[in-house]
Amino acid sequence: MSLIPNWRKAWRMASVQLAALAVVFGSLPTDAQGAVLDLVGIPASRVPAVIGVLFLIGRMISQPKASE
Repeated sequence: MSLIPNWRKAWRMASVQLAALAVVFGSLPTDAQGAVLDLVGIPASRVPAVIGVLFLIGRMISQPKASE
C-alpha cells in the first residue's frame, strides 16, 4: 500500500472534503444532528445513503485543483 502521488493536495479533493464533513457531522451531539437533518429535510435513516452518494459524486467529478 502506498500514498497517491498528490497526497499533499488531498484536502482539495471533493471526496476528502465530504469525508471530513461526515466526520464533523458524526461528532455533533445527537440533538444537533437531528436539527441539521430537520433543516435539510433528510430522514436520519437515509444519512448513510446520502453520504455515500455524495462521496461517489465527489470521486467522479473532475478536480483540476487536486491534480495540478
